[in-house]
Amino acid sequence: MAPSAVTDATRPTIGKAQFAYDWLKTRINDGTFGPGFRLVLDQIARDTSMSPVPVREAIRRLEAEGLVTFARNVGAQVAMLDPTEYQHTMQTLGLVEGAATALSAPTLSPAAIARARQINAQMRDTLLHFDPTSFTTLNRDFHSELYSTCPNPHILDLVHRGWNRLSVLRESTFGFVPGRAAESVAEHDHILDLIEQRASAHDIEHAARDHRLTTLNAFLLSRTGTKEGTS
Repeated sequence: MAPSAVTDATRPTIGKAQFAYDWLKTRINDGTFGPGFRLVLDQIARDTSMSPVPVREAIRRLEAEGLVTFARNVGAQVAMLDPTEYQHTMQTLGLVEGAATALSAPTLSPAAIARARQINAQMRDTLLHFDPTSFTTLNRDFHSELYSTCPNPHILDLVHRGWNRLSVLRESTFGFVPGRAAESVAEHDHILDLIEQRASAHDIEHAARDHRLTTLNAFLLSRTGTKEGTS
């Protein structure tokens, strides 16, 4: 079912192409337009109450970002997940996020740790009526708290790039293996316990890294039946 149309009265006073871009990207990122969803120019123009020209411009911009592809005899569609690209991104993020978390740990305030525990409690509350998109948003918020005070800006930049790359890929592992979500919440508690106990940087880094790679392995098992490093 197509989303409700936007009227001139509800459209913000921004450029039409920018509005179409934001409108489309929001629906791609929140899963309304999932992988493979066909982006029919005329339908989107009707839904946004504008001509096809700015919509076409917005779709081209999303194509340049990797969110949209063009298939022969199909036209524009939301890009499918590339499992290899996802694997490489998660491997890299595991390394740099583990390092960032370990470097942040000594300077995390009790308030920051309390916020992380509250976010994790919200994640636990979502497990009963599981929504992968909401869970993934909370998951990012949780980890952001843990590496927020990392003193190395270069490592932080790599962490942000990794998360942004996952956003472009638009896929949550939890959508494929929702059973992984409960394990993830428990692992969050373990990482927080290590931080509060002033565990060694080595132990914190490896716990954070293993947490990320365990999520990757859950995805690989759901897709190929193999884990990282196996054939």
